[in-house]
Amino acid sequence: MAKLYFSYAAMNAGKSTILLQASYNYRERGMRTLLFTSSLYADVDEGRISSRIGVSAEAELFSDSDDLFQWVALEHENAKIACVFVDEAQFLTPAQVWQLARVADRLNIPVLCYGLRTDFRGALFPGAAELLAIADSLREVRTICHCGAKATMVLRRDPSGAAATSGEQVAIEKSVYVSLCRKHWEDEMGRV
Repeated sequence: MAKLYFSYAAMNAGKSTILLQASYNYRERGMRTLLFTSSLYADVDEGRISSRIGVSAEAELFSDSDDLFQWVALEHENAKIACVFVDEAQFLTPAQVWQLARVADRLNIPVLCYGLRTDFRGALFPGAAELLAIADSLREVRTICHCGAKATMVLRRDPSGAAATSGEQVAIEKSVYVSLCRKHWEDEMGRV
């Protein structure tokens, strides 16, 4: 039986690299994979998953209004899909997480989702919350804070370089984010 997997981490832990390597392994063996990423990160509607180390692959862009079960089912009818990969899974809607669970349960296709667990305020993203609730398998991908401890939190810097403590949950500019351990995140956020 296929499963729904969620691999989560702070920024810059290598989630996209792991996803691309796993998809490559399937494709190297002649199996078709279907890759998705959020349209929030698309440059001029270009669907691409890219890692910081320079590896990338074409991907389908999903938005809030897409029915991912129907999308995968139609693709699977055209040519068998061995595995579905989703990057930036924190941007899935709760309904889309259930659609992906149906892909695993009803189409018997494994679905591997990769994304952030929490935002810069320490709050769960809706997609991540639903994945944490219903995924068959959870895996933390680890990265480190500047102190060497495990980084579990994401800090957003405002234009002055200070820690942002309010604002929209999503800011697409990746360079404003820093991965920190909980202690240093609290220090920066002024919660101590």
